[in-house]
Amino acid sequence: MTDALTIWTYDWVPQGPRGHVRDIRLRWACEEAGLPYRIASIRFEDRTTPDHLARQPFAQVPALQDGEIRLFESGACLLHLAEKSESLMPRAAKGRAEVLEWVIAGLNSIEMVTVPWWFIGLSGPPENPLEGWLASRLGRLDAVLAGRPYLAADRFTVADLLMADILRVRKLRAVLDPYPALTAYADRILARSAFLKAQQDQLDHFAAADAARAKS
Repeated sequence: MTDALTIWTYDWVPQGPRGHVRDIRLRWACEEAGLPYRIASIRFEDRTTPDHLARQPFAQVPALQDGEIRLFESGACLLHLAEKSESLMPRAAKGRAEVLEWVIAGLNSIEMVTVPWWFIGLSGPPENPLEGWLASRLGRLDAVLAGRPYLAADRFTVADLLMADILRVRKLRAVLDPYPALTAYADRILARSAFLKAQQDQLDHFAAADAARAKS
């Protein structure tokens, strides 16, 4: 029997980030691939302890343990999981290369714009200086998806998992109306049963922490 993977996340977070803490990407990938996994928790207050810094040197989550292999950064963890299942990434060289390029594109060309755009928007400036950059990136991605249902290999892969998770941030979804192909794509990928289970499992994880705190 294959040993279960271990996904590290926080034991508790406030309501706002629930459903969006990035261990959900790893949960989702394991659900898609049927890979057994367990959840291990770190208190937010303990994120700078030597044990956790050995897992994640930037004092964040998620982290992944697969036997003697330890990984941090959700993108690296997803690619490791994709190597374990053809349902996440094809084995043929061409399909694998397409998945790799779109995973990197999600992290470097889309998320590196969406996260600072969102962060600047928190302060409510009269004009977000990243609006034009964001619109350009979303427009180019919309053009790609207007011609195909998935990013790589003509089917769902870990590249779609990552991209859909990037796009599902509530504030970003609210500005996707001008991009019909992108909107339809996100809706379709986020309707997958593996995502819905992973999302509910994360919400239940933090709800259980609420209950434990109420008893203490």
